[in-house]
Amino acid sequence: MEDTVLRAIGEHIAVMERLRELSERITQVASAVTDALKDGGKVVLFGNGGSSCDAQHIAAEMLGITAGRDSKKGLLAIALADNSALLTAIGNDLGYEQVFSRQVEAIVQKGDLVIGISTSGNSPNVINGLSAAKTLGAKTVALTGRGGELAKLADIAIPVPSDSVPRVQEAHITIGHIVCEVAQRAMTKEYLT
Repeated sequence: MEDTVLRAIGEHIAVMERLRELSERITQVASAVTDALKDGGKVVLFGNGGSSCDAQHIAAEMLGITAGRDSKKGLLAIALADNSALLTAIGNDLGYEQVFSRQVEAIVQKGDLVIGISTSGNSPNVINGLSAAKTLGAKTVALTGRGGELAKLADIAIPVPSDSVPRVQEAHITIGHIVCEVAQRAMTKEYLT
């Protein structure tokens, strides 16, 4: 049992070390978040399963937790997967592949930043949601595992170099925390000047 624990910790550390190779892309996402918010836009995030939880976690960080004591206000972020009635209604009436695109069509505007999260990079409903956002003129980001179709579609893609779903999800949360911290510092500076 301890071997499994040590292996998992070693894999986690190795993936986190490889995030250094993606630092330029992470910086680009933080800049895109800051630009969207400075221009009056919002950040919209979505994903399935654990990626849905990651989207909600990152949105919560932007709205309040990362804001901290020095901030005058939270960053406007919305997670699209937190309303089970909405998800099941759209899924039942239009098909599960439309649960995000339908919401994006109603909520997203040009100038917003839309982040699709999929460990496989091939979730049809996440791809459809990001595609709808691009059609509306929003800037798009994909957080994925090794890439997939979602990474090809996004303006900025961060493909985490791992085939392990838990390690990819851990990296997505780390990326989300870093983006929140950088964007919050930039926006706090903006609010204070």
